[in-house]
Amino acid sequence: MIIDSHAHIVMPPESFRFMAELIGGRANPNTLPKIPDTSLRKVAEELVKSMDNVGTDVQFISPRPYLQMHSVKPGRVTELWTTHCNDLISRVVAMFPDRFRGVAGLPQYMDEALELRVIPELKRCVNELGFVGCLINPDPTEGLGDPPGLGDAFWHPLYQAMTELNVPGLIHSAGSCSARESYTLKFINEESIAIISLLGAKTFDTFPDLKIVVAHGGGAIPYQMGRFRSWNVRKGEKETFDEQLKNLYFDTCNYSKEAIELLLKVAGTDNVLFGTEKPGTGSSRDPISGRDYDDMKPVIDSIEWLTEKQRKNIFECNCRRVYPLAFRKDEDC
Repeated sequence: MIIDSHAHIVMPPESFRFMAELIGGRANPNTLPKIPDTSLRKVAEELVKSMDNVGTDVQFISPRPYLQMHSVKPGRVTELWTTHCNDLISRVVAMFPDRFRGVAGLPQYMDEALELRVIPELKRCVNELGFVGCLINPDPTEGLGDPPGLGDAFWHPLYQAMTELNVPGLIHSAGSCSARESYTLKFINEESIAIISLLGAKTFDTFPDLKIVVAHGGGAIPYQMGRFRSWNVRKGEKETFDEQLKNLYFDTCNYSKEAIELLLKVAGTDNVLFGTEKPGTGSSRDPISGRDYDDMKPVIDSIEWLTEKQRKNIFECNCRRVYPLAFRKDEDC
């Protein structure tokens, strides 16, 4: 089975009209739209077709991160938009239960207390909608402020809720308000900061059952290992940086064979989950291979030194272990 652990819902046109009304009216009026099944099924069928074209069996879908509007005032805007997106994801999963799993967007607003909107929505998505994970945006200010690092105690209520619900979090930044930092660069920067913050604060000592997946191959960290190995020695850490990194998981949304090979060697094949984010930033044609950049299965298959067991772990079994609510436990992993 090929499990794509990192993908996003394709929104119907009616949702973007609702988005415009939300922003224009600043959540007033604040009623959710009624999206016809025909409109939602049309875009969902296109997503299934895209999966079939590249051999993906199951996709984990979440809201499109750069559209989450975490910095738009008031916080009610992102609350309504997130609820709308999560409800649509739930309906898509119900339409195609063998092809999709839901990953919750969280209505994070600036540095607002997580107990106000975020944790209630996470509990709703898991307990009522059957979602299997959530997105975590390390910078809800979207570049406008200085949010606490993910190792800060500010985030502990969310980690506590995640461990109680038995769901992992996918570190995935949202939009960027900075003219010098596009949203795709923002993703990489925030993932790098998140890793160092989580490991530096010894977060996994406090929450040993917490599962965190870092998107896009871990930002810059796996490709700068020498610097952080040395840094750990200078700080007098008992664990090496490589040992600390084993607390985290990573996905393969990095559209370069050379980079994926390095990630697998550094993080280990037991800590990497197959992910494509297709359709998304990588959905354009590579003139060399003739495939879309985000057609990642042939890339993994072409890595000659991987064993069949390691490939199975990357494509399937690691995801089953990290997302325990997503599948039955009687599969051969």
